[in-house]
Amino acid sequence: MAKKVTGKEALEYHELPQPGKISVEVTKPVATQRDLSMAYTPGVAVPCLEIEKDPQNAYKYTAKRNLVAVISNGTAVLGLGNIGALASKPVMEGKGVLFKSFSGLDSFDIEVDTESVDRFCSVVAAIAPTFGGINLEDIKAPECFEIEKRLIEKLDIPVMHDDQHGTAVISTAAIINACELSGKNIEDLQIVVVGAGAAAISCARLYRHIGVKNILMLDSKGLVHKGRDDLNVYKHEFSCDTYIEREKIFKNADVVVGLSRPGTFSLEDIKLMAENPIIFTLANPTPEIMPDETKKARPDAIVATGRSDFPNQVNNVLGFPYIFRGAMDVQAKKINIEMKIAASCALAALAKQKIPEYLHEVHARKLEYGKEYIIPSPFDKRLVVEVSAAVAEAAVESGSSSMQDFDIKEYKKELAKKFK
Repeated sequence: MAKKVTGKEALEYHELPQPGKISVEVTKPVATQRDLSMAYTPGVAVPCLEIEKDPQNAYKYTAKRNLVAVISNGTAVLGLGNIGALASKPVMEGKGVLFKSFSGLDSFDIEVDTESVDRFCSVVAAIAPTFGGINLEDIKAPECFEIEKRLIEKLDIPVMHDDQHGTAVISTAAIINACELSGKNIEDLQIVVVGAGAAAISCARLYRHIGVKNILMLDSKGLVHKGRDDLNVYKHEFSCDTYIEREKIFKNADVVVGLSRPGTFSLEDIKLMAENPIIFTLANPTPEIMPDETKKARPDAIVATGRSDFPNQVNNVLGFPYIFRGAMDVQAKKINIEMKIAASCALAALAKQKIPEYLHEVHARKLEYGKEYIIPSPFDKRLVVEVSAAVAEAAVESGSSSMQDFDIKEYKKELAKKFK
């Protein structure tokens, strides 16, 4: 189990030897007068004019093709809530660290100080030409749905709200493999989603796309059903016809996915579930039920959390760096459902491949595909190749990218060479 980080250690980490976690590096030499003339005036005018003639040349002559914007208004930061745009900056910088470390993508973090959907979208759309992709982060529901929808419709670069789709992609991969291990068919699953925020709605949508038909959703007021008059349009999408008693909700359920807070479902609830249940308690930093308690109550369960100190961590870092890498490398216009499913399937497949020796050392335990290892380790160096390539191929095949003659084998070779 990882050693607990103290507040003092966290503050020192962020302050020293210089404040923050990211910086800008120069990629061209500026050592001579000639270099300066190339980097700035007069040389810089030449690519400017080429981009004026054809905007696509920005991908050729600027950092746009490798640059992601990580953008938030700070209204739903981790488990801290609405702490404001400026206070969200350490998290956005952290996201930049992960983009760079895991997929080689550069990023600028941008904190937009507004809770207005109109103003937020206006600001992001205005600065979008700078970037090859936009990662929205820590924006509260239901505003996050409208913000993402508007920006996807308006912009011609990939836009993704990771709090929604990252969790959906990773948990879908985990469900695919958990079903295989427990002998369940995806089409026959009865899933209970506890929580009805951004991640929960997106997860439920993706589960439907892979074939799940029976999903019940619970929010802070109980079952989401058509008899309630307090549901927003997004919850209505998963409202069942009539009220169902709590005991019957969990009775014989195959899967429960917790995306809420500690205590929102109980050991008594999971005892009612079907044989070999799949139980994901993904609240962070404290799961709805701690894994040791879950396993004690249901020894036959496959258990996952959002934490790094337990097996089967549903961690968004398994998704967003590689989804954006693949999408941006083929200049996809959008991140569509085909690309998300491709990412989930690639993750599920990678977990079943032979596990490299270095991962056993990283995790200080023997890793083997099974109940304790249903999704890949975040430190598996093959992720950038397998997931990025799957996303890129899906982008081309689905028409999100207009790239011609895409060769997935060559692309995988390029990624493997670049990310040794």
